[in-house]
Amino acid sequence: MRQRSKGAAKPNAVSGGDTSSEKGTQLKPNVHIVAKRSGYAIFVLLVLVIYATWGVYRYQYESLPEPLGAEHAGKRGFSELLAMEHVKALTKLGPHPVGSDNLATALQYVLQVSETIKKEAHWEVDLEIDLFHSKSGANHLVGGLFKGKTLVYSDLDHVVVRISSKYETNAEENAILVSSHIDTVFSAEGAGDCSSCVAVMLELARGISQWAHSFKNSIIFLFNTGEEEGLSGAHSFVTQHPWSGTVRLAIDLEAMGVGGKSGIFQAGPDPWAIENFAQVAKFPSAQIVAQDVFSSGIIKSGTDFQVYRELGGLSGLDFAFTENTAVYHTKNDKLSLLKPGSLQHLGENMLAFLLKAATSTNLPSSKETGSNKDPHLDMAIYFDILGTYMIVYRQRLANMLYSSVILQSLLIWIASLFVGGYPAVVSLALSCLGIILMWIGSIACSVFVTFVLPLVSLSPVPFVSCPLLVVGLFGGPALLGALSGQHFGYLILVKYLSQTKGTLPPSIQTGVAELDAERWMYKAGLFQWFVLLALGHFFKIGSSYLAFVWLVSPAFAYGLLEATLSPARLPKPLKTVTLLIGLFVPFLISSGLVIRLVATVIGGSVRSVRNPGDQPEWQGNAILAVFVAAIVCLTMVYLLSYAHISGAKAPIIITTCILFGISLTMVSLGVNPPFTEDAARAVNVVHVVDASGKEEPVSHISLFSTTPGNLNREAREIGEGFVCGRDKPFDFVTFSVKYGCWTTKNAEVGWNKSDIPMLHVESDVKGNSSRVSRILVDTRGSTRWSLGINTDEVEDFLLKDDSEELVSLGEKTSVDGWHTVQFAGGKKSPTEFKLTLFWHKTRSHTKGAGPEAGPTLLKLRTDVDRQTPQTAEVLKKLPSWCSLFGKSTSPYTLAFFNTLNASF
Repeated sequence: MRQRSKGAAKPNAVSGGDTSSEKGTQLKPNVHIVAKRSGYAIFVLLVLVIYATWGVYRYQYESLPEPLGAEHAGKRGFSELLAMEHVKALTKLGPHPVGSDNLATALQYVLQVSETIKKEAHWEVDLEIDLFHSKSGANHLVGGLFKGKTLVYSDLDHVVVRISSKYETNAEENAILVSSHIDTVFSAEGAGDCSSCVAVMLELARGISQWAHSFKNSIIFLFNTGEEEGLSGAHSFVTQHPWSGTVRLAIDLEAMGVGGKSGIFQAGPDPWAIENFAQVAKFPSAQIVAQDVFSSGIIKSGTDFQVYRELGGLSGLDFAFTENTAVYHTKNDKLSLLKPGSLQHLGENMLAFLLKAATSTNLPSSKETGSNKDPHLDMAIYFDILGTYMIVYRQRLANMLYSSVILQSLLIWIASLFVGGYPAVVSLALSCLGIILMWIGSIACSVFVTFVLPLVSLSPVPFVSCPLLVVGLFGGPALLGALSGQHFGYLILVKYLSQTKGTLPPSIQTGVAELDAERWMYKAGLFQWFVLLALGHFFKIGSSYLAFVWLVSPAFAYGLLEATLSPARLPKPLKTVTLLIGLFVPFLISSGLVIRLVATVIGGSVRSVRNPGDQPEWQGNAILAVFVAAIVCLTMVYLLSYAHISGAKAPIIITTCILFGISLTMVSLGVNPPFTEDAARAVNVVHVVDASGKEEPVSHISLFSTTPGNLNREAREIGEGFVCGRDKPFDFVTFSVKYGCWTTKNAEVGWNKSDIPMLHVESDVKGNSSRVSRILVDTRGSTRWSLGINTDEVEDFLLKDDSEELVSLGEKTSVDGWHTVQFAGGKKSPTEFKLTLFWHKTRSHTKGAGPEAGPTLLKLRTDVDRQTPQTAEVLKKLPSWCSLFGKSTSPYTLAFFNTLNASF
């Protein structure tokens, strides 16, 4: 037998052995096996993987179609240039929240465009327009974001357009709903959220009006208001509009950023819509991973689609623009950031889908209470490949695929361990230890950076304006930690395997052990993904397809090129082609998605603090660090297993350290400021007037941020006597501020006592085992307010206005002992309400104990969209890298407070 004594071990009897048994192997005493691989090849391969990953992302998410003009789109096509005219008209109005004059103007614009479309529609098409005025209502959604809340609305107007064939008798009884909202938050002009959606719908309506004469189903376009205040527009349509009973399918258009590709991030529960979308979409963009993340509650947000699905019992699709998520609900949601091709992408996909759905005879029926279908088995699993092709299959097929792979993997592992005996069991355990150490090292190194950043940066999140810094700040340390941890486990495994090679000459024991250890580390990566697939399959997680791909493809490559059943052959280095073949499909499918998810997390860091001062500054970064480390450990596990017997370890370590050093230096020197004009920090300025239990109200200007970090720099830039710290915590009913800045300079002007809301006890009746109190709630002209009700004291309550019951008796959820009623409506909304409280039988607080006796029973905040002189001065001096941030729980720039104690 002849052996090579230098370079990679290549005995003539070696053919990629999968075991370490040496029976029957005869070697000359002076033969040496040196386990070695070119370090340059592995290092170059790592660089190519990173570069290819970026290339996949660019192609999948940043390649947009060419915008079409009216002459190219024709009467029946979709023209982005025409749609952009609508975006320009709506954004020119500035912010248009519920109850504002700007929103009324926006509604009139949509109504006028709809009338023009009606005039130019095909003569065989029936186009109906309804300016729908909804009555008061209450949204009782209890999932996720809405737990512990009742969302009440009044005086909302919507534009509803129905397009159908004049001569199709049943078209109006089977409708497809396309919905989005006209209103914006008070802090944004809403180019992305959601003027872009409204513009796409208007242009779709124009095109559809030329096609509908051949439709078997009608299409309803709902331009609603009140979405930003609690999905009120969708709720009022489903519960009050006569056409809602005809809807069979719901499509919602949304934006969590501005521009880019609009992708599907929620689908179902019936798979019909996503399956048909996949057949016709020109530029498909959809990921069930986004659906899993959104439905998990990690993203604290909601869309109208939740109303259509939960309350209306409808299936459908939920689209969203997700690029530039840092600008969400800030001043930077503006027209200039809307990329050319963004509207064309969504419009082309929607038009193709609507044409197919509108001519279909088998739309899914809503509220299939009598159906024998198993919704879990019929759930669709979907994802796109490079934004050009889409794969959709149902859970029942996934069950067969995953179960088959899991069973085969188990059999292979059991057989392998049985043949290999005790040494194989120990080797698997030690290789899995290497995986565990890889995770520990990667997470530890990445999280360590979160504590370094505040020491060298003005902000704990210095990467918002330049997301690529995350690669150096967290990606580099995560890779370094993963390599170090896995290599430590590899050395332990080599030491053990060397002891099992006693039948081999001492000169080759170490080399054989190293080659065998490399194979075990590769197989440990397979075992890692096997465990994830088994868990994902058990819990029926749609994203389990990723574990399936990352297990099957590398396992196939290994089995094809490396594995052998012969126990008499010595191992040799894994082939580089095994790695290339095994990782091609997984990286192709998941590279773009991974980068998009990381970008979304980075953008979301601007608004990651729900209660300012309630969490440590490093918490958000720690979450990002763990997320990046997890991506490195999951995707690099196979590649890193090749590095241990190569000379690539030193170049990888040096490169990651240099990358980290450069990134940290850039942050410390302020080369890339944390925030810019286009990627601003979320800061709110509120003139607070507090009359809670006080003879004379007190007021101050409050400055707080939902972005991690202190406000010292901003306070210095503004001046105006601001003091920052935790000395003045404040309860805004829907959230609390434990860290912020405040000033009392000129805070006593710009408001009147007559603006302060009133909580007046009209009656308080006590029985032997009951107590009922009737409270008058007078919001003094404010049509946007939040009322907190102490559920530790109150068992149930009833809320009425002068004409109707708004909130009925019934079980109500609570959070931390409070149920919150949020109200938002138009200018004609009521401002006086009757609140009836039914106390817990164990509570019997008596009167006359003083204003501070007993716990707080009610706390009320009313919002006014008006700038007082001092607020206007502060806003004028607010740094350009800051922006007001709006959401349904955020107060306007003027807020009034009052409370009522349980003792009255």
